Amino acid sequence: MADTITEADIAGAERLLGLAYTAKERAQMVGNLDGQRDLMIARRDLRLDNGTPMACRFDPRLPGFAMPHGIDALHPSEITAPLPSDPEDIAFAPLTHLSHWVRSGQISSRALTDLYLARIELLNPKLECFATVTPDLARAEADAMDALLGAGVWLGPLHGIPYGLKDLFDTRGITTGWGAEPFQNRVPDSDAAVTTRLRAAGAVLLGKTTVGALAYNDLWYGGWTRNPWNLNEGSSGSSAGSASATAGGLCGFSIGTETLGSITSPSQRCGTTGLRPTFGRVSRAGAMALCWSLDKVGPICRSVEDTALVLAAINGGDMRDRGSIAASFQFDARAGIEGMTLGYLPEAFEDGATDVDRAALAAAKDLGITVKEVTLEDLPYASLMTVVYAEAAAAFEALTLEDTDDTLRWQDDGAWPNTFRKARFVSAVDLVQTDRLRYRVMQAVGEMMSGVDALIGPFSTGPMLVASNFTGHPCVHLRAGFEDIASRSMASLGAGKLTTGDAAGETTFTVPQGISLWGQLFDEGPLLNLGMALEKKLGVADRRPTFPN
Repeated sequence: MADTITEADIAGAERLLGLAYTAKERAQMVGNLDGQRDLMIARRDLRLDNGTPMACRFDPRLPGFAMPHGIDALHPSEITAPLPSDPEDIAFAPLTHLSHWVRSGQISSRALTDLYLARIELLNPKLECFATVTPDLARAEADAMDALLGAGVWLGPLHGIPYGLKDLFDTRGITTGWGAEPFQNRVPDSDAAVTTRLRAAGAVLLGKTTVGALAYNDLWYGGWTRNPWNLNEGSSGSSAGSASATAGGLCGFSIGTETLGSITSPSQRCGTTGLRPTFGRVSRAGAMALCWSLDKVGPICRSVEDTALVLAAINGGDMRDRGSIAASFQFDARAGIEGMTLGYLPEAFEDGATDVDRAALAAAKDLGITVKEVTLEDLPYASLMTVVYAEAAAAFEALTLEDTDDTLRWQDDGAWPNTFRKARFVSAVDLVQTDRLRYRVMQAVGEMMSGVDALIGPFSTGPMLVASNFTGHPCVHLRAGFEDIASRSMASLGAGKLTTGDAAGETTFTVPQGISLWGQLFDEGPLLNLGMALEKKLGVADRRPTFPN
C-alpha cells in the first residue's frame, strides 16, 4: 500500500479542494484516512471493463410524468419525385426520397450502394470520415434487400438504404476501435443493439464512421475528420465521421451518439440535421460507454423528417441497457403545428448569437404559432461538468492507472488523458452534491418547458447545451443558414469548462450554421413537425458542399 497519510498531505488536499480544517481536525483524520484510502486502492485491483455499467441509473422523468403516447406510429410524407439522372443528386437526396426510389424500383439497393461506395473511395481520403469500409458486406446486404423486394417483402423506410455507423457500436467480426490507439485492433464477437435493429429494418451497412478518440473531438487513430464545407477544419465531434459522411453525400444517413454535444456539434459544423432523442429511448447495449448517465444514441441525416424514419427503426426498450426506458414513438408528417407554443430565452439571442440565429428566431415567429419569451432559473449549470469528468475517467480508468493514456494521439491540456488524471481529484461528496444539483436542474428545465411545446435557441449560447443533456430532453439541430468564417479549432475541456472551438486565421469559408429545437421528454413527434415547418421556412436545406475545396 502507499505511504502513511500525514497532516501535510491533508493540508495540501485542503488547498486543492477549497476546504479549511483546524489542526485538531487534521490530526483526527490522520488516524483513519489510511484505511479509507486502502479500501479504494484495493478496489482498483479488480479491473472493470467498459461493458460493466453503474448500479445507479439516471431517469429523466420527474414525479407525475406520464408517457405521451401508448403505441408506435409512423406516417411519413408521400413522395412522388422521380429519380434524378445525376448520380450526385441521388447521393445528396433526403432519406425520404431514397426510400421511395428503392421501394418503387426506380433504383436498386445494389446500385445505390455502389454509388455511395464509389463516393467513399473518391472522397474518404479527403474527409477521413470512414474508419472501416465494408464493401463486400454492403453489396451482399444490398443484394439481399433487392431479393426481398423482388419477393414482395418490404421491411420499412430503411429497406435497402446504405448508412454509416459510428465506430463505437459493436459489429461482429468488424473492427470497432472507438477512435483510440489502445483499441484500434478491437474486433467484437457480437453486434450492438442498434446494429441489430438497423439490419432488421433493412438498412445496408457501408462501414464504420470515424469517432474522435473515446468520443471526444474529431482526431482519431487514423487521422483527422474534416468538414466537407472547409477541409481546413475538423468536422467537430465526437460523431465526426457520421456528420461529415452525411454532409458529403457518402451515405443515406448515419448514426451518432451524444454525451455533451456529440450529435449536435458536428451537425452545427457540417450542416447536417442531428436528432438527440430523449435519454433512455434508444438502447446503448453493445456501444462504448463514456458516461452511463448521459450517453444517448441518435440519427444524423440531411433533413428533419429523415431523422424520424431512423428513430422509428432504432427506438425501443432493452433490458441489456440499464438506462433504457421503453417508450413508444409516434410521428405523422401530415400533422400541423397549429396551436403550438415555442419558447425562447431572450438572453440566448444577445451576446454570442449570430445573424443566422436571430434570423431563425424571426422565421419561427412567421410560422403562425405562439412564440414567447421564457425564463430559466439561475443555477450553476456549468458545475454539472464534474459528472462528465468523473464518469468518463471511470469508464477508462485502466488507461490512467496503466499509463496507456500516453498512446493517445491528442495530449493537450483539454484532452482526455489530462482530464482523466484531474478527475481523480473530484471528491465523492462533491460528486454526490453535483448529482443533487442535477435534480434541481431537472426541476428548473421542467418548469421552463411546462408552458411551451418546444424551445428554440443557438447551439452554444446560454445554458441549454449542458442543461438539456443532463436533463435528458430531446433536441433536433437543423441547418438555418450560412456564414463566412475562418477555420475553427477543436472543442476543449482544458479550462474546466466546455469550449466548442474558436475561429482563427484570416481566410474565411462559407459554412453552414444551425439552430436547435428542444422538445418535451419522449415526445419527439411534435418537435420534428415543428422542425420540418422551420426547415421549409428557412429554405436552406438543399445546398451542398463542392469538392475539392
